[in-house]
Formats: sequence, C-alpha cells, structure tokens
Amino acid sequence: MIGSRRGDVNMVAGFGQEWDRERAGSANQRVGLRLNSGPQAVRARRVQGFASTPAEKKAAAGLIQNELESATKTAAEHADDATSTAHKGFDGWQTAAGLKKAAGGWDQQVKTLMGRLSSEKVALRGAESNFGRNDTGVGSQFLTSALNGA
Repeated sequence: MIGSRRGDVNMVAGFGQEWDRERAGSANQRVGLRLNSGPQAVRARRVQGFASTPAEKKAAAGLIQNELESATKTAAEHADDATSTAHKGFDGWQTAAGLKKAAGGWDQQVKTLMGRLSSEKVALRGAESNFGRNDTGVGSQFLTSALNGA
C-alpha cells in the first residue's frame, strides 16, 4: 500500500509540473473568440457534424415532393385498378369480399404513407429554414452584446 501511495504522489507531482510548463508556455499566446471566421475547411467540418446540410434537407424535401409522393400515388392507383378488376371477376364469390377488405386496408396504408411523406417533407423544409434563422439570430445577439464592445 505504501508503495502505491508514493506512486500516486509522484504521478500527481508530475502532472503538476507538466501543467505549470503548459501554463507558462501559453501565457504569451493571444487567446480570443471569433465567430463565423476561420478557414473554409473549419466551417465545412462544423457543417459535417450535422446529419445533413441545409442543401441536403432541401433536396430531400424536393425528392419527396417530386418523386416519392407521385410514385406512391401512381402505385396506389394501379393497385386500385387491378383490385377493382379482380373484384368484378370474382363477383358473388367469397374472394370478392376478401379483395374488398384487402383494398380497404391498402387504401388506409397508402393514406398513412402519404401523410407521413408530407409531414417529413414539411419537417425537412422547416429544419432547413430554422437552422438559418437560428444562426442569424445568434449572430445578431453577439453583434449587439458586450462581447462585441457594444
């Protein structure tokens, strides 16, 4: 036990000496904070920390609106037409009742999917504009704050 305590003391003393050297070396360095500055690569790394950029959010919302929603609607109409034709062919059979029930379930699922696609599109567009407004608002606060000498 005594040996390990001495090791702990030496480790703490060694850390203290290293800390003193670092502190002395940094005393001559100028420290400051600048927002929205620095090399382009640094700004790009900050944006990469997000799951997607505002441009990617806008593109995803456009993809939902221009491709997914219309393709889903087309697929649903095709399935409705095919099911309707099959329903007529099985008129008077139990299969016709089963097809009608299946079509009702399908229509409800399509409605749910279309609603989900729409809400995701709206959320993506909202997130894209909210990030911009938040950045502008925070920047304005710093411009008028005591940190800026105002």
